[in-house]
This record gives sequence, structure tokens and C-alpha cells, in this order.
Amino acid sequence: MKLLKRIFLVVLALAVIGVAGFLAFGPGIVEKGRNAVAEHEPYPVSDEALALHKSLVIGDWHADPLLWNRDLSKRGSYGQVDVPRLLLGNVAVQMFTAVTKSPAGLNYEKNDKEAFDNVTLLALAQLWPVRTWNSLAERALWQAEKLQRVEEKSNGTFKIIRSAADLDDVLARRAAGENITGGMLGIEGAHPLEGDMANLDRLEAAGYRLIGLQHFFDNELGGSLHGVSGDGLTEFGRQVVAEVEKRGLILDVAHSSEQVVRDVLAMTDIPVVLSHSGVKTRCDVKRNIAPELMQQIAATGGVVGMGYWEEVTCDDSPAGIAATIKAAVDLLGEDAVSLGSDFDGSIATTLDTSELAAITQALMDAGLTEGQIRKVMGENMMRVLRARLSQR
Repeated sequence: MKLLKRIFLVVLALAVIGVAGFLAFGPGIVEKGRNAVAEHEPYPVSDEALALHKSLVIGDWHADPLLWNRDLSKRGSYGQVDVPRLLLGNVAVQMFTAVTKSPAGLNYEKNDKEAFDNVTLLALAQLWPVRTWNSLAERALWQAEKLQRVEEKSNGTFKIIRSAADLDDVLARRAAGENITGGMLGIEGAHPLEGDMANLDRLEAAGYRLIGLQHFFDNELGGSLHGVSGDGLTEFGRQVVAEVEKRGLILDVAHSSEQVVRDVLAMTDIPVVLSHSGVKTRCDVKRNIAPELMQQIAATGGVVGMGYWEEVTCDDSPAGIAATIKAAVDLLGEDAVSLGSDFDGSIATTLDTSELAAITQALMDAGLTEGQIRKVMGENMMRVLRARLSQR
């Protein structure tokens, strides 16, 4: 009997150690595999390119580091975005997007909204608050709280932007030589609304200013580019779009079905954003929507953010990213192209955000003018932000 008791205690102890080890190291191991940066020698950047890069106002429409458990106020040894690396990359404004649901078997072709949700498992493994385990709204609010703590721990080098006044403050301080970067909050898919417009009030109060309608699955607002139905906006989706327009929020159609994009364009009179993508004229994949739809987005005064990963660029080297940007400029015009890295969004890349000067060099090598580079790297994004953000 004593032997059985000892065996039981040993097994129990090993189980506890195993669970503790998984909670301590498992999420980090998963992230390292999901957000890898390829090993490489330092990219060559000329003095001319470096001088230009340091003078740029740089903005990125899309990154997902809030999904993970890294302390973003400190430089990480893995992943792709944190405040020190944003400062090294000379980034003025980074959009931090909250992922709240991700179906198992994730792919660009077709995903069932009823599939097992990977974010639930990640929330449990990373010991997110219990309130987040079965509420998408609470997951978004939790990620907003995480960004607030980054601001508090940053020693004044990071500020959350909630208004046009905040944006102007960050840009003015940077122009005066202060070492500061700004961050904004966006929703990757509006399913955290959970079908209830009151949740838009909660998310807006928490600081969210960009509302993406869909992610990898159909939701209460309409069809996803990677969903099952291919449907356009639902009645609830139309209500949300109208509210986003009325409230001075930013509307993002990344991951939306092409019919949703058409419906949005037909009912709105605001600059529309497609935050992270490539262009079909260079990389003919489903993830990149029809060129004529992109041109219609450009015609709203909106922008399309160019991503850094192979599945949308067909070449994720700095030269390949620059070639994608050039193709977008050729298709849409220099006023309609921005950056939308998708850093830390479960993608592998050839650089992290501290190395953005390599993209500036590659854009120069690709033949873009200084004026075009300034617009693409950030001026176009700042224009849209100023057009949509209120002074609050």
C-alpha cells in the first residue's frame, strides 16, 4: 500500500512539473516557431539610404504581438516587434491588432467558423484571465490592457494614440528629437463585438480605433475571404460599418470576402483601409484580392498595406518586399500604398522591425523616388489617420 502511495505521489509530482514546464516554456516555444526571423547577415544599407530612413515618418498598419506573452517594453530575443525594436527601426506609429479567434487547420482557402479555436488554447496556456477563456470581447479588452502596461513600463518612449491630438503630439516630439514611438489599437475581425453593438462602445473606450470586419472565418458581420460562404455584409455588418463611419473610426477590409469589400465600398464615403496584403499582379494568390477592388479602395482616398511574408509577396526578401510595393504603386498610385507587415502574426520573415532601413534601401534600388518612399513608408498612413481620427 505504501509503495502504491509513493508511486502515486511521484506520478502526481511529475504531472505537476510537466504542466508547470508547459506553462512556463510552451507558449514561447510555440511563438518562436510561429514568428521566426530568418538568420541572415546584416543587410547592406548605404549612407544615403540610412540618412533618408532616419528622416522618414514610418507607419505600419498591422502587427500582432499582443497575442503573445513577451514583455513588449523590452527588446526580445525572438519575435518581430517590441518598443526597443520599433525605436531602432525609426517607426513613428505601429498599429497593434488584437487576434481573438483562430480556427484550427488555418489556411487561406476555406475555414469553418465552428472549428476548434486555437486562441482559446493559447489563452489557457498563457494564463490569461478567466474572463477571456470564453469571451472574445474580453480577449480584446485584455490585449488593450496589455498595451496600456507597455506604455506604463516604457519610461516615456511609447505612447498609445487615441486621437488626432495624440498623433500630432507623438510626431511633434519625434520631430524635436525625442526618442518616442506611438502605438494604436485595432481589431482583427469584429467578432469580439459578439453580435452586440454595445461591445463597440466598450472597445472604443478601451482605445480601439481600427475595426477589421473579418479574419479567417465568416462571422456575424459577413463572409471572410477564407471562409465558407463568400457572403457580403449581413444586416449587423452594415450597422457596424455605419457606426464605424459615424464615430470617426478606421475601417479595415483585410481578410474580408470580395463581396464584403464591394458592399462596404457601396455604402461608405470614407477612406477605406486594407491593412496587410500583397498585389495579385505580382503574386497571384487567393490572399491578394482582385486588382480592380484594390483600385476602388484607392479611389476612396484609402490605402492598401503591403505585407512582408512570402505567401503574399512570393519573395519575402527586402528586395521582394520592395518589388511588391513597386507593383502596388504601379497599380494603385503612390498615394494609396502603405506598410502592413503582419509582424508577429504567425508568419516567418527575413527581418524584424529594427531592420526597416533595409526596405528603404531596397525601395531606392527598385527605382522609387524619395517622394514615393516617404509616402509609402508612412505619409499615406498619417493622412488617413488624420482624416479619420477625431480630436477627442
